[in-house]
Amino acid sequence: MAAKSSKRSQRTGASVPEPRGEPPLSLDRIVATAVELLDAEGLDGLKMRRLADRLGSGVMSLYWHVDNKEDVFDLALDSVLEYRGTIGSQDWRADVLHMLEDWRASMLRHPWSASLLPRRALGPNILARLELLSKTLSGAGVADADLNVAIWSLWNYVMGATITRSSFDLSDADRASGQQRVEHHYPTIERSGLLLDDDWDGVFRKGLDFLLDGLAPR
Repeated sequence: MAAKSSKRSQRTGASVPEPRGEPPLSLDRIVATAVELLDAEGLDGLKMRRLADRLGSGVMSLYWHVDNKEDVFDLALDSVLEYRGTIGSQDWRADVLHMLEDWRASMLRHPWSASLLPRRALGPNILARLELLSKTLSGAGVADADLNVAIWSLWNYVMGATITRSSFDLSDADRASGQQRVEHHYPTIERSGLLLDDDWDGVFRKGLDFLLDGLAPR
């Protein structure tokens, strides 16, 4: 583990000469290209040879900057989860809502991230996001004894909503067919039009309001 940390510190900002016509190979360029590859081909599409080909590099050159493919996964994941927003509106709910909507939007732009995040060590960007969220909730009056429950409840909500949205792929015809199947047998679902509701953003925000209502200090 110590060797890995040392290697990262040595490689930061370093570049390795590449064939003429190619930009210098750097950690930032490797991570950005890995994100592009993951966006295009998903988790199974990230192979070191394929990544090197996209970079116009030799595979061995990558190892001046990263330890292995798992390292690339960690770096790519943390890269797309960086929070670049600002808070401090004096409205804690608005700040929390912005942070969580941004988190969900980031994962929807990079669908592989939602399934990868629970399986990886948390990187500095997601930890900074969680710290900011914790600080905001604490400042709003959420007791320290309840803070972990609050954070994990919001985490689970964002992750569940994101994974459901990214994997739910029903056409309008599928929805209509499903609605017909519930008629006369599942009256509450029929009445609410559950299977016809595709307002993903509105549902996410309203559900988050329900959660924040429960977190609001009494």
